[in-house]
Amino acid sequence: MFQREVKLLPDRRKGTMTVEEAGRLGGRIGGRRTAETHGREFYEEIGHKGGQRVRRLIREGKEYEEK
Repeated sequence: MFQREVKLLPDRRKGTMTVEEAGRLGGRIGGRRTAETHGREFYEEIGHKGGQRVRRLIREGKEYEEK
């Protein structure tokens, strides 16, 4: 298990963290961990799926406008 030191804003009591601080910390650590765990293929796959979704939404929007 990883051990990490959490640095909080100096005016906060030890052990408390705002939602914003927690989200920022989770984003930094979580993104790095995801990249280490899944690798390049994972990002290629989700990028491809996202592109297909956008393509489908555009097509549906055009079909709706034609009606």
